[in-house]
Amino acid sequence: MTKNIPSIPSPQSIGECIQYGAQQFEKAELFFGHGTDNAEDEAFWLTFYALGLPFDTDASVLEQKITEVEWDHVNSLFLRRVTERVPAAYITGEAWFCGYPFAVNEHVLVPRSPIAELIAQRYQPWLSSSVDQSLKILDMCTGCGCIGIATALHMPDTLVDISDISTEALHVAQENILFHKVQDRVTAIQSDVFNGLPGNTYDLIVTNPPYVDKADIDSMPAEYQAEPAIALGSGDDGLDITRRLLKEAANYLNDNGVMIVEVGNSWENVEAAFPNVPFMWLGFESGGHGVFVISKQELIRYQAEFV
Repeated sequence: MTKNIPSIPSPQSIGECIQYGAQQFEKAELFFGHGTDNAEDEAFWLTFYALGLPFDTDASVLEQKITEVEWDHVNSLFLRRVTERVPAAYITGEAWFCGYPFAVNEHVLVPRSPIAELIAQRYQPWLSSSVDQSLKILDMCTGCGCIGIATALHMPDTLVDISDISTEALHVAQENILFHKVQDRVTAIQSDVFNGLPGNTYDLIVTNPPYVDKADIDSMPAEYQAEPAIALGSGDDGLDITRRLLKEAANYLNDNGVMIVEVGNSWENVEAAFPNVPFMWLGFESGGHGVFVISKQELIRYQAEFV
């Protein structure tokens, strides 16, 4: 593995910086999956961040020369990415989700949920457009707040509670609430699943809870190990939190309410644990898997299964 990135003797163009970074990332066998899926995009992201360039800048900027000072800054970020093996978002302090920027740090997961596609669709048909517009939504295990805040931005007539057990995560979420100016409609609440929530009911509970099983935890690349363990692991089969959600959620849903839960690779464990429950698994045009929808009526009907 590459331990150091040597200096380039003279300033290079922005495009050559990106190519160099990508080569170093490939040589170091880094893992991608926190906003990018390849070395070149990762190098592009860090280079543009270091130089303060917007990501939608015209491609002609790649021919632009940079100074030695600028190159030293870019190269220092490449070096951190290689030696620290942390997601690039932790280096930049920012990640994009559902078309919006969010502050992130080592206390929250880097946003990457396929639920973004559901947000862009305003959760239809699960939330009918004919329903009264004063919808109430809960984003549980919110982390940086990305799902709940993006929901509020896409659905300006909704009220959103976002909850998490981690005070550090909620500090990040509150920062994002203020940045996106949704503090009049989004409320951050510290809660261990439903313990700590006020006696509200919701039209929708949406959650990307900890769901990684022990086998996946043990085999995760270093970049994932850099994320907060409390937000990843959930018992041997990854379902400790999901079981609590299924058992308790009906008490917090309105009569026509639904719950959307992401369980990722643990979807097979869900099927095995609850073989009699007809989970509706969603497909995504942009990729992703392991997200199910279940109604309040189904949660009540199959309550005996959720033990």
